[in-house]
Amino acid sequence: MGKLTLTKDTIKLLLNCDSHEPRSVLGFHEVRQGNKQQVWIVRVLEPDAKKVSLFWKNETEADATSLKRIHPEGLFELKIPPRPELKPYRLKISYKNGNEHIRFDPYYFSTQLTEYDQLLFAEGNHHRFYHKLGAHPLEIDGVPGTLFAVWAPNAKRVSIVGDFNYWDGRKHPMQIFGDSGIWELFIPEVAAGMLYKYEIKTGQNEILLKSDPVAFTAEQRPSTASVVTELNGFRWQDQKWLEERENRDPLRQPINVYEVHLGSWQRVPEEDNRSLTYPELADRLIPYAVEMGYTHLELMPVAEHPLDGSWGYQVTGYFAPTSRFGTPQEFMEFVDRCHTSGIGVILDWVPGHFPKDSHGLAGFDGTALYEHEDPRQGEHKEWGTLIFNYERNEVRNFLISNALFWFDEYHIDGIRVDAVAAMLYLDYNRKEGQWVKNRNGGRENIDAVEFLKQLHETLFHYHPGILSIAEESTAWGGVSHPTYTGGLGFNLKWNMGWMNDTLRYIEKDPVHRKYDQHLITFSLMYAFTENFVLALSHDEVVHGKRSMLGKMPGDNWQNFAGLRMFLAFQMAHPGKQLTFMGTEFGQRDEWNENQSLDWHLTQFPDHQKLQEYVKTLNHFYLSKPTLFTNDFDSTGFQWIDHHDHDNSVLSFIRRSADEVSDPDLVFIFNFTPVPRDDYLTGFPESGHYSKLLDTDNPKFGGSGFNQQQQIITSPQMWQGQPHRATVNLPPLGCLVFEKMAGM
Repeated sequence: MGKLTLTKDTIKLLLNCDSHEPRSVLGFHEVRQGNKQQVWIVRVLEPDAKKVSLFWKNETEADATSLKRIHPEGLFELKIPPRPELKPYRLKISYKNGNEHIRFDPYYFSTQLTEYDQLLFAEGNHHRFYHKLGAHPLEIDGVPGTLFAVWAPNAKRVSIVGDFNYWDGRKHPMQIFGDSGIWELFIPEVAAGMLYKYEIKTGQNEILLKSDPVAFTAEQRPSTASVVTELNGFRWQDQKWLEERENRDPLRQPINVYEVHLGSWQRVPEEDNRSLTYPELADRLIPYAVEMGYTHLELMPVAEHPLDGSWGYQVTGYFAPTSRFGTPQEFMEFVDRCHTSGIGVILDWVPGHFPKDSHGLAGFDGTALYEHEDPRQGEHKEWGTLIFNYERNEVRNFLISNALFWFDEYHIDGIRVDAVAAMLYLDYNRKEGQWVKNRNGGRENIDAVEFLKQLHETLFHYHPGILSIAEESTAWGGVSHPTYTGGLGFNLKWNMGWMNDTLRYIEKDPVHRKYDQHLITFSLMYAFTENFVLALSHDEVVHGKRSMLGKMPGDNWQNFAGLRMFLAFQMAHPGKQLTFMGTEFGQRDEWNENQSLDWHLTQFPDHQKLQEYVKTLNHFYLSKPTLFTNDFDSTGFQWIDHHDHDNSVLSFIRRSADEVSDPDLVFIFNFTPVPRDDYLTGFPESGHYSKLLDTDNPKFGGSGFNQQQQIITSPQMWQGQPHRATVNLPPLGCLVFEKMAGM
């Protein structure tokens, strides 16, 4: 029930745009006058209006009744007897400049957020709260429009502004819900495609113009408005893929990831060097990934970001695929076509920090809402970003709902969580006195740990079979272990130690490698403590680190031979695989996000043969369950010899989880450019072994030194193995042998 008369204070709050509850004054109200009959009251605030009239949904303009101006600054009111049936009404507004506008009254419509929604959000358990917050085109009481909702608990007032109201914050002030801090308003006739922002009046009377944190689309940079978007309606074709994924154990499946920055994989030079669109990427990138034998595409952040040079890791639109390459539906089609082609999609996800851009999350309602107030807790100075406050239920809810959103709405297969170490440690990259200890006096971010556990318990509950991969560079225990065992709940973790050590080794002149063989072997001391991904990512080919081909010492021939051998070592080592785009054909220059990869290099034989080699290596990996079914158990690996420092030779065995159907594979690596005749090597069984792969094959650009298509072992103990054979080791090469059935 509304009030028959308004106090001066109520009117003042409304006119000053300071009201938390404009719906309590504006719009439709039922009022009882003491013992008298009920009266209906409609109030409208239109500061620039000369006249306001009302007519009901089943009436025409000719039936309109004028409202009475009850305040000179544009507050109008109409009292009418109750009608037999309550229906939405239209307002005809005549402005002082002579314009007229007819619209439904947004303050007629009842609120849509429930008390249960508020309770779940306050607890941090509203897993799909993106269904409630943001901008949602829908129909209420037969009237189409858009329902807006935003969390801004410390704001004095929040208004929706856009092209539909001339960006005037006086037009559509929102209604707050109790203590939830959520503001909501349904605006009739606002449709998909319209631009909007939130105008927020802070407690200090500062006016902020903010993009929607839960917007599904954003304007293309440098513009920053949010776009009303309808996500429903896309017809997915990947049901079989999703059903199979749900019943799959990803740890026993082949995972060979191609890491891609969509903006620079390929460009269109004849059209101002523009990036490819989502449809163009679907046409070119997906068939390429299939042909090359990759299992997954890992996309550097596609969530909306303002700065190309941030590579997407400074996110301003957590629920919006970047508009640089197309629409949400076009990105859905990209993922759908990946799935129907047998390719999984992993997104880089950034829940650790966010940028300070004025239109984004920073100081969202005039206070440190998503971040910490104390810069010792809330700022990464070296990145110029702010840290999420995981202590707040609502912030955890925002992030967990966001991760779930990408799986729900875009059918992605995994997330790679960026900068996990920075989340876990309060003193990350900070000096003494620049950080605050936790409540137990330690350096661990207890709230971040709890957030990660809650995240994974939620994700795997709704989407079994997906991937959650930690980019984590420390010795924190149990990163890829389940939460019920005390772990963080990821199912995979980047092996940063392997990456650092092996690259240090491979960049050395081969003559010096014998002094540092521990760098190439040390990873096997801890290889089974976590579920590791062996990542050769974008971070290793920028900022003066050189491309992967450029890291290889020696002349041009040795560069290519060294890279072929190193990629074989990555594939042979226990763990899943990831390589950055361009590595597969020998990109010479460091990666530059502003230009295409150097695809013209594939015209030249050396690069063409390397690309063919990587294709062969990838398909070899896919064809051998021995290389992926037993990655995370020590029974899947056995050294033959890692003591031959002087010759820089390594040999080992890979074993499948099913030793009956999948024979062992024997790998022998020569990390020097010196070929070695009759190198005596131990073998696990007697009989004939067939050579399956030779990285020195002439068709890959090699010398063809080894001509042994088969070898026969003799029953003599060598290097801890019961059998042995002599093998001719090619320079900077890897040989792979498999025992022939029945031989």
